[in-house]
Amino acid sequence: MARSMIRRRQEAARQRIEAYEASLRRVSTASRPPPDFETALKEAKKGFESEIVRDTCAWRPRMKTRDGARLRLAAARHLFAHYPVPAHLEQIWLETDALDAAEIMLRKRWYVTVARGGSLYKAAACQWLSRKEVHWFLNPPGEFAFREAFWIAIARGYTDDLGLALRIARSKVAATPRSEIAYWREVAHFFCANPAPLETIDDLCDYLAVVRHGGFSLKGRTFVSLTRLTDEWHRQLAAVERIEAMRRRAERAAGPRAGSEPEASRTWVGSPLSDWEWRPSAKEAKALGERFVLTQLNTARELVSESAAMHHCVSTYAGKCIAGQASIWALRRIAAGKTERLLTIELDRQNRAVQARGFANRLVRADERKILERWAKARGVTLP
Repeated sequence: MARSMIRRRQEAARQRIEAYEASLRRVSTASRPPPDFETALKEAKKGFESEIVRDTCAWRPRMKTRDGARLRLAAARHLFAHYPVPAHLEQIWLETDALDAAEIMLRKRWYVTVARGGSLYKAAACQWLSRKEVHWFLNPPGEFAFREAFWIAIARGYTDDLGLALRIARSKVAATPRSEIAYWREVAHFFCANPAPLETIDDLCDYLAVVRHGGFSLKGRTFVSLTRLTDEWHRQLAAVERIEAMRRRAERAAGPRAGSEPEASRTWVGSPLSDWEWRPSAKEAKALGERFVLTQLNTARELVSESAAMHHCVSTYAGKCIAGQASIWALRRIAAGKTERLLTIELDRQNRAVQARGFANRLVRADERKILERWAKARGVTLP
């Protein structure tokens, strides 16, 4: 039976309504949750419950934001702040990326101390900053991150040049661990006395970071002498890379070795002789616990380091070592916790000593010859 005109119009209207409602359902968003003030208060007061200066229940923020970081900062201001706090201290409530738990707590402690009107120097910062440096830290000449403000304060203790202080605060000096602040404070002092462009400071800092654990000191050094040491270090790195490239080419030509070590720690095969150690008797020893060690140098870094320390050209023998035509050995004297480099020895394939040289290619001394004779007898080495 044919549908009437009215029925057809009603069905068309119903279909339009259903299509419209379906479109609304597709584009409509879920209702936004209200700001989580309770979580913000909980996170802000964690670890500092005894420092709270206002009742948590009295917090009635007129905030529409759902951003947890901004809510945390607002909660911290309510809980702890009697006084305004610099922006670089407030930043800890907004962002904690790349900071460990101890650093986060330290910065929050500094914020709470300043917000309550306490002495930052007495309460927390005296381990790293002087009273004047604390004042400069709390009153930076602009908007800076915490780390930049910290190092600007230190640099201003050594220079009145604000531009230089900013340069140091933005250099690799400021990226160093606070546990090593005594060393890097000396570095900052050096660059305040010897101004340089940021790129130069960063380049020199790369070298200073490498030598910092070896008892290195900037006392008495000039900018020229430090630059010369850094240039030498760059030459050593380039030499290591050339030797490593040579070793990799030799390995590819020979094919992969079974059970070979990872690329970063590989050595060349070298001599099958094992390292050797000798301890003189108490009557013969010149110092308590004196001992002599002969070790094989079979990595690029060891060979270049020996060449630089002994002021000779043993690093140029890397090709012979990689090809198995020679092996290089180092004689060290160890006493009173110090290691002294004595000789560098070259052996051929038949374990014959081709040459032995000391610092700056000096010849072997009589007492060193006796030690070499003991080693030769113990390991089957032939001495000339």
